[in-house]
Amino acid sequence: MRTALVTGAGRGIGRGIALGLARAGYDVAVVGRTRAHLDDTAAEIAREAPAATVVVAAADLVDATEVADAVARAEDGLGAIGLVVNNAGVIEHDETDFASDDVEDAWRVVETNVRGPMLVAHAVLPAMLARGEGRLLQVNSGSGYNLQTSYTGYGISKGALGRLTALLDAQYRDRGIRTLDLAPGVVATDMTAAMPVHADRTAWTSVDEVVALVRAFGDGELDALSGRFVRAGADTVESLQAAAEVIVREDARRFRVPAYGADDPLA
Repeated sequence: MRTALVTGAGRGIGRGIALGLARAGYDVAVVGRTRAHLDDTAAEIAREAPAATVVVAAADLVDATEVADAVARAEDGLGAIGLVVNNAGVIEHDETDFASDDVEDAWRVVETNVRGPMLVAHAVLPAMLARGEGRLLQVNSGSGYNLQTSYTGYGISKGALGRLTALLDAQYRDRGIRTLDLAPGVVATDMTAAMPVHADRTAWTSVDEVVALVRAFGDGELDALSGRFVRAGADTVESLQAAAEVIVREDARRFRVPAYGADDPLA
């Protein structure tokens, strides 16, 4: 089933993913807050991949009613949604530590980046579970897995997404659902351009590298890594497939509390 719903598809990475999937033969629902940006994406898909069906569904992704309506429109237009790419997200206005940050701005980031994917997943899961198959991909970040000295709300939100990915895998793997956390690396977008930490950067991850992993997951080529974390620009489809057995055996690429030894009561 080569159908996908991509959030935040009006600009940046989301637009690139939607276009790349359409070029790869997917029918696509593009979802986001700004209708004009989504229409631009749909027009580009029509030019680049004229055989693809495109559904445009504008929605505020922190509003449960609007999310449910957008998913319903996508299902009406595509027949069913095989792949969801939760890409939409924001970051704090200031690159600073938590004590110096505006906690309300940090909370805005947490709410947007966590509530949106939760609402989308909750809306698509009933139909996926009824069919016995479906794939949910969160566009995550190394900031969710590694310690950072700034953008605390962003790190919290991406850590929560990683946990959501693992929990949905644990709850629904036996019912045909597969999940994945995908960090896109550092792609040149409006968001990264506004981040001082990237002001002098010269090496960027290409959107094509991101699309390659999204497409492979959508086509089932990375199912062995369900519930885990991958990174564009470092991982490739081939390298992940070659390492999959070791990753699963070592329980790598996801959150866990390492034991200090055999006597650790948490072991």
